[in-house]
Amino acid sequence: MDDGGIQEEPPSARFLTPTRSGGTRWVDGSEVDSSESAPSWSLEDERSAGAVSSNGGAAAASRVSSGAFRRRLGKRPRRVDSLDVESMNVRGAHGHSAKEISMLSTLAMAFQTLGVVYGDMGTSPLYVFSDVFSKVPIKSEVEILGALSLVMYTIALIPFAKYVFIVLKANDNGEGGSFALYSLICRYAKVSMLPNQQRVDEDISSFRLKLPTPELERAISVKDCLEKKPLFKNILLFLVLMGTSMVIGDGILTPSMSVMSAVSGLQGQVPGFDTNAVVIVSIVVLLLLFSVQRFGTGKVGFMFAPILALWFINLGSIGIYNIVKYDISVVRAFNPVYIYLFFETNGIKAWSALGGCVLCITGAEAMFADLGHFSVKSIQVAFTAVVFPCLLIAYMGQAAFLMKNPLAVERIFYDSVPGVLFWPVFVIATLAAMIASQAMISATFSCIKQAMALGCFPRIKIIHTSKKVMGQIYIPVMNWFLMVMCIIIVATFRSTNDIANAYGIAEVGVMMVSTALVTLVMLLIWQTNLFLVLCFPILFGAVEFVYLTAVLSKIQEGGWLPLAFSSLFLCIMYTWNYGSVLKYQSEMRGKISLDFILDLGATLGTVRVPGIGLVYNELVQGIPSIFGQLLVTLPAMHSTIVFVCIKYVPVPYVALEERFLFRRVGQKDYHMFRCVARYGYKDIRKEDHGFFEQLLAESLEKFLRREAQEIALEASTMEAERDDISVVSEVPQSPACDGDLQTPLLSDQRSGDNNRMVTTDGSDPVLPSSSMSAEEDPGLEYELAALREAMASGFTYLLAHGDVRARKESLFTKKFVINYFYAFLRRNCRAGTATLKVPHSNIMRVGMTYMV
Repeated sequence: MDDGGIQEEPPSARFLTPTRSGGTRWVDGSEVDSSESAPSWSLEDERSAGAVSSNGGAAAASRVSSGAFRRRLGKRPRRVDSLDVESMNVRGAHGHSAKEISMLSTLAMAFQTLGVVYGDMGTSPLYVFSDVFSKVPIKSEVEILGALSLVMYTIALIPFAKYVFIVLKANDNGEGGSFALYSLICRYAKVSMLPNQQRVDEDISSFRLKLPTPELERAISVKDCLEKKPLFKNILLFLVLMGTSMVIGDGILTPSMSVMSAVSGLQGQVPGFDTNAVVIVSIVVLLLLFSVQRFGTGKVGFMFAPILALWFINLGSIGIYNIVKYDISVVRAFNPVYIYLFFETNGIKAWSALGGCVLCITGAEAMFADLGHFSVKSIQVAFTAVVFPCLLIAYMGQAAFLMKNPLAVERIFYDSVPGVLFWPVFVIATLAAMIASQAMISATFSCIKQAMALGCFPRIKIIHTSKKVMGQIYIPVMNWFLMVMCIIIVATFRSTNDIANAYGIAEVGVMMVSTALVTLVMLLIWQTNLFLVLCFPILFGAVEFVYLTAVLSKIQEGGWLPLAFSSLFLCIMYTWNYGSVLKYQSEMRGKISLDFILDLGATLGTVRVPGIGLVYNELVQGIPSIFGQLLVTLPAMHSTIVFVCIKYVPVPYVALEERFLFRRVGQKDYHMFRCVARYGYKDIRKEDHGFFEQLLAESLEKFLRREAQEIALEASTMEAERDDISVVSEVPQSPACDGDLQTPLLSDQRSGDNNRMVTTDGSDPVLPSSSMSAEEDPGLEYELAALREAMASGFTYLLAHGDVRARKESLFTKKFVINYFYAFLRRNCRAGTATLKVPHSNIMRVGMTYMV
């Protein structure tokens, strides 16, 4: 029975769903992997379970009665149905975080992180001190030591203490970023705005829910508060979208800032190289950078790690040289008293200088956002052993140089480089700046894809540039948009100091969003001690808030630019999600009653012609209204109908064997089925329609065979009971017993001795009738023959060409957003079939108007 009270299975097709006991797992606490909590079923397991069922039953009952608020999760049967092929078909690719990684592999990954994760933060010595001392003039050593102390403790507190030791642990099966935190929260609380969640989704192995802890009751109260109040759901979604939009805004400014800072080193070194020359060369470098994106990150960045490793070695070496040569006493900056003296001496100017100080941690969010490509240990090792010490030494070396040369503030990085090393360092700095830009461009592409997967961004073209590496994608529209914006920024601002005024606002905003989301994870999932939970947002949130107030003071000087970009993308994402939710709710209200379909009979009130019709819709339950429109519009209907729903679940990846759920709709002679294809938000759909159709037919045939086996097994069990033959007390229950889609109880591996029933005297009876072949089951043979005939006639994709309109009684704001803004986005985004690569001759569209 689905949510709308529509029963889609007549009694003749109902599956066996006996009551199960034991095998319980609860939300939260220590992790339980699928091998402990969801063992695969076999009759041998049930045979051994029968001997202990009497003892285990009382314990299970006690557990349930002592914790009524605990959510029970069912056993997960092995699913082998497949319906799709994607580029991530390498087995185990989605479970990298669960594997034990050797020390050598960890060190190799740590080396690779230098080129992907730390490019932005590694190039910050190019411009941090020049921006800080543009606000605070150097009058004594207090300014230099105070600014150095601020930079050192900022790096130690935010990237090192917060991200390396706390935030990295809040990963979603090895995936990081705002959407990963959101999906993690969605698994423990029903906060997703799209009401298409199913209980059976919790049986996916990568959900990895946890066991209870003493703080479970507090976590359950937080969960109930999030689920029952729509306001909190909207606030949570708003935070996630705001964090994502700020990452995109940061992706616009990073290439401009990094490239221009590197190129500006030629000023003063090459005669006649003025500001105009800096702007022209920067634009040329940006054009080159964005033009090569279409070749893919793998081809563009195969030398990233060695170059960044060389860059960090240069930073450390030059820093040590400057410390020894100019002033070793800068080590006094480890004393935080100089921060107090810095603010006491300079007052409001020191607070304004914080906007430049925050530039030293730009890119810190990349440590978490790029976690999916590496492991937690590799990122921790790289930052602790290489990045952190090299950056500290580099800033200390620049401070030592300023002790003797306080007027060399504007070009502090290049002036502090020994003259003989200038050109090698310039080349490496330019390459490092391009690499830092590449990391943010790739991060922007990933954010857009995740937003699209969760229904928060219009569909646009995505090109997968690698058949081996899942995350390497290229989005042409976003690439050219970023390029145009970067060129406009460089041509307009014409100075790194002016761009720095706009830089940093988005970064601090993303940090504050991650602080809020991780705090919620600590409450809801980790169930951390309340004192520690409060310390996290108070300590890090307070520091980030102070930095936010400092960078917001630069709004009139250019800080409005990232806010404008972020606001634009925030409006696009929130509007698309808002319209998609209203459209889904409209489809739910308009779905067709199964009684109406049954009244039409097996012919559906029309002529059934050979062929397979794939009715694409967004409903996981019920018959979509488009089907009624098809019955009215078309003179005939295909002999086999499959309702296909593509659904994204809050996990990064869904294993291929767990992806698809099937269910029969109506009676057997109707030949109608439902299929829900479940994807994670990082899964890559890259289908070929011919192969897709072949796998669909094969999967449907397997489903029909299993269904016949289950019905035969049920009949055999009932006959055995009549003959006083008792079977084991524990029989696995299909996860669809409460209205979800049915999945086979038997897997392909259950053959031979595993298919034997167990009698009271321990003897082995003959195989049940479920082992009969298609030739021995006339009903199954007839249905398979009908399916093959339909396959021979081909597949037709039946799609709705929908127009979403606000109701007449709606408020003006809603009408404006839906009828104009959302409608504009729908008209200009890619059609859903574009990603399927289906020939237009195989597509039939029906016009639909959804009144929301």
